[in-house]
Amino acid sequence: MKFVFLFLGKTRENYIDAGIRDYTKRLSRFVKAECVIIKENISKKMPESVFKKQEAELLLEKCSDPSFIVALDPCGQEVDSAGLSKIITSWEERGLRTLHFLIGGHYGLHDSVLKRADFVLSLSKMTFTHEMTRLILMEQLYRGCMIKSGRSYHY
Repeated sequence: MKFVFLFLGKTRENYIDAGIRDYTKRLSRFVKAECVIIKENISKKMPESVFKKQEAELLLEKCSDPSFIVALDPCGQEVDSAGLSKIITSWEERGLRTLHFLIGGHYGLHDSVLKRADFVLSLSKMTFTHEMTRLILMEQLYRGCMIKSGRSYHY
């Protein structure tokens, strides 16, 4: 199984970028993990709806067929770490090969991405920056893989 993380723009905060690199390496013990940086050439001066739609197009065009899309959204399904481990197990049992994880920019994801997604996940009811969401998602997936493998990891 392969996890592909599609990021809109570079991670600007060095400490977050270092964490993302660390968790990419850790995840690679369990799955193939790849971070894809999508260069944004979108004017932030345009209306929010147009901006989100253009971001959606950039994200969706990077998803290969066939792929399974996991969208991050506050309205998605909330699970605890053990529950995420069970979800990862179910994806593996279904024979899913490539999972794309999509995180929106500062406005969130466009409805077209949420409609196309095979699974919509919420990390919390709280709001995080999209850069923090990258790191939290990767840490939680790593935690889920550790639980799934029966290894000790705090939860």
